[in-house]
Amino acid sequence: MKCHHCQQNATYKCSVCGHLLCTEHARFRTVCPECIKKTKLHVAIKKIASEEKLEIRRLVRRFWGEEEQLTFDRTFKVSGLPGYAARLAETLVGFISTAEIGDAVLIVALGVLPEHQNSGIGKQLVMKVEKEAVRMRKKRMLVSTSNDDLPALAFYQSIGFQIMEVKPNVIAEKHGRVVSGIGGLPVRDELRLQKILP
Repeated sequence: MKCHHCQQNATYKCSVCGHLLCTEHARFRTVCPECIKKTKLHVAIKKIASEEKLEIRRLVRRFWGEEEQLTFDRTFKVSGLPGYAARLAETLVGFISTAEIGDAVLIVALGVLPEHQNSGIGKQLVMKVEKEAVRMRKKRMLVSTSNDDLPALAFYQSIGFQIMEVKPNVIAEKHGRVVSGIGGLPVRDELRLQKILP
């Protein structure tokens, strides 16, 4: 699954034509609802099994280029975390990895294969975590994203998360430099969001 314009790993899908894109070739623009191709896929969502850890590790490296994620001042090895896997037939199409922090459940990583984006899989995974967090009597859910990842920021806000804090330069310091992100935006800051649970 390579970018339509180059041989980099694809992490996004064009909402108009469906081509797979890397972060360098993804662009932001206003699109009307009729131009967004949405399909609803019902996938099997189950707790991540130990035999799925290798598959998740490959996806993590593909999406973010590294196995560790820095979020909320902590570093996590994503493939070692609990969470849920989404499967369509026998194919792993998405996953969510979580950690507990006090009264909250932290979404450390959420990934859906580009060809299955805009089909409700990400929302199904987050709702599964939310249901479990409520059962555990957690008060909130937390997640962070980089300042360039406007699709993630829009997604989380659409399902009830609110920006609670911006940590300037955290990501740039982690990498030792400012890297180019989605649409060429400089990746510097960590945006932290929360959702208060009932």
